[in-house]
Amino acid sequence: MSTASAATFDATTTTPDTTTTAADEVDALARDTALLAARLTVGFLIFGHGAQHLFGWWGGWGFNGTAAALTHVGYSPGRFFAALLGASEITGGVLLMLGLLTPLGAAATIGVLTNAIVTVHWSHGPFAANGFEFPLLLAVGAATLAFTGPGRLSLDRGWRWSQGGAVPGLVSLVLGIGGALIVLAVKAVG
Repeated sequence: MSTASAATFDATTTTPDTTTTAADEVDALARDTALLAARLTVGFLIFGHGAQHLFGWWGGWGFNGTAAALTHVGYSPGRFFAALLGASEITGGVLLMLGLLTPLGAAATIGVLTNAIVTVHWSHGPFAANGFEFPLLLAVGAATLAFTGPGRLSLDRGWRWSQGGAVPGLVSLVLGIGGALIVLAVKAVG
């Protein structure tokens, strides 16, 4: 290899400048703050539904009322499904708010909301009383958090899935929708 060729080769294989500027840091902080706000909002709303279902907080039915309502729409035994519903909502909501195991928190949220959309809200359509637009929005928000990652202002910081991507996003969708399909199948059989 000639000296000119070697110099050209060296010039084309050097790494680009990866210096972080103050503007880059401001942009990253803005992104992480927006992800925190999204996590807190989606997570708290899901957690709140779970607290209504299990404990009767904020005017909810409580455990016995939720079990009776689930029995009425075909989930038997109602107490089992009430515990599963409430625990999934509370766990998913807390994980999303903390940014801890975010793909699993998103999966729990997606699963609960998919089941609710199919069972309760779909027949009402969108933009109607008890329509499916709000649970769909929360499910998409949870999936988005799995695909984007929870950001640096989270307990997941430093874990592989903290930056999001196709794998954590798809895992959340598969677990969430798969879990909802299993619950719907058990409901249909039972």
